[in-house]
Amino acid sequence: MNQETVAPRTPLHQYSVPLSATRRGARLARLLAAERLEAWGVPLDPARGVVAELAANAVLHGRVAGRGFRLGLTVTAPGTLRIEVTDPRGDQLPPQERAVGGAEPGESGYGLLLVGELADRWGVRTGPVPCKTVWAEFDLGR
Repeated sequence: MNQETVAPRTPLHQYSVPLSATRRGARLARLLAAERLEAWGVPLDPARGVVAELAANAVLHGRVAGRGFRLGLTVTAPGTLRIEVTDPRGDQLPPQERAVGGAEPGESGYGLLLVGELADRWGVRTGPVPCKTVWAEFDLGR
């Protein structure tokens, strides 16, 4: 999926936390997301795996010395969970389409294929400069 095309919805729950762009920060993102989703009564899986992948990507591909990343979780009516991970590398956009001819991704890239399979929708939003946000949504009532 490309740029966002869905109109904003009324949030029922929101959570946002800055984290360090380290392996520990990525692990903490997964743990904090699980804690928050459980408190909201939202199923942990597959959302927990998507948070882990997006946070790991922020640490591996979106890292800028001295800057962290931000995890955002929102539940909106009528039952959509949105996960957002914002990092300071807006110049490094992830590929959103499979290579022509079904070519396999390189050494990395399997994680976003997984995100695409698990999430109902996902995409990338650029800005504010120099940042980008990779997001994924889950329809909860299914």
